[in-house]
Amino acid sequence: MERRPITSISQARGLATRVPDQSSLVPSIDFPKAAREAFAVEFGRFLDQTDAVAQSEQLFDLLSSFALNLDCPWLAYGSLTSDLRFLKPVRCDPATMLNYPDEWQERYFEMGYDRIDPIIRTSRQRTSAFRWSDVYNDATTTEDERRVFDEAATFGLKSGISVPLHGPQGSFAIMSFAQSRDHGFQNRTITYLELAALHFHLRVAQIGNMSGLQEAPELSVRERECILWTARGKSSWEIGKILGISINTVNFHIKNTMRKLDTGSRTVAAIKAANFGIIEL
Repeated sequence: MERRPITSISQARGLATRVPDQSSLVPSIDFPKAAREAFAVEFGRFLDQTDAVAQSEQLFDLLSSFALNLDCPWLAYGSLTSDLRFLKPVRCDPATMLNYPDEWQERYFEMGYDRIDPIIRTSRQRTSAFRWSDVYNDATTTEDERRVFDEAATFGLKSGISVPLHGPQGSFAIMSFAQSRDHGFQNRTITYLELAALHFHLRVAQIGNMSGLQEAPELSVRERECILWTARGKSSWEIGKILGISINTVNFHIKNTMRKLDTGSRTVAAIKAANFGIIEL
């Protein structure tokens, strides 16, 4: 009889008292045999589902659903520019996707945290996944860098891991998974997330190669102005004051821009606009 898939790591832990695993190097109370088997099934399902997908956004949705099995509701994927800033993709690479809380995205860019984010520095130095807590506790991490983690936690991103994704000709991306609870990641959990991130990254590249370079959409002058100031971390109220228009008018232009750039996030719209060369930061 087929076993029902688990929906979270907490449910998996509940199996520990019923299915001990004497041979595992990981204590059964943390990652029992039944949980490992269930996660393997879910990972296999994720791989099978991605084979039939031809859109990057659909891949991201599938990855998000898989990550939920491991208590990770928040994901961010993006390439780095030559100045090493995160979530700002290399030109001609429109694949930047994230579902972080909008308030944290706005705060991140408003404070210029892409300049000091320790995840970026660490990812440049690593080839495998790492825990945010390890970076936070590292002696080389500065207080300013720790502030990025501290503030992220206030927006619900209390723990996480990041996966460096190094490619040919110096191409480089980062996939991050975050949890809303402050507890550690089991090694096996990290392995599953790292494999899923790598598979996602390769599939996104394949889709990009098949579809060719995406054409930049046409934005009006006002839409370009609004999304430019959004990229510079300004709120709708601030943009309205700068441009001498109402908040409703600002939001109207930003929503039009989001629609044209095929995203539901104003932050991702700003990233894509910069990526296409529509705006210069």
